[in-house]
Amino acid sequence: MERMMEPSLTDIDDMIVHEKMQAALEHQSEAWADGMADGIEPEIIADAAIALAMRETVRLHGEEGAEAMLNSLRERMLAGEFSPQRIIQ
Repeated sequence: MERMMEPSLTDIDDMIVHEKMQAALEHQSEAWADGMADGIEPEIIADAAIALAMRETVRLHGEEGAEAMLNSLRERMLAGEFSPQRIIQ
């Protein structure tokens, strides 16, 4: 009988990061809904969220790290990752 492979530490770390990302997205969705319920336009909520994210990224990783993140986000956007019409298979 074949023994099932146990997940490696990298696999476990990846799963933890994925779960944290899911939790963070849920928090962000709740904050978005709260802002909308308060009558704040989606464009303003989005701008505020991006500004806060950039401030924190610059604080944590410096301007070069923030620029690298922006470049990565741009590539992901152009690849359609954030498109509402995107179908995940």
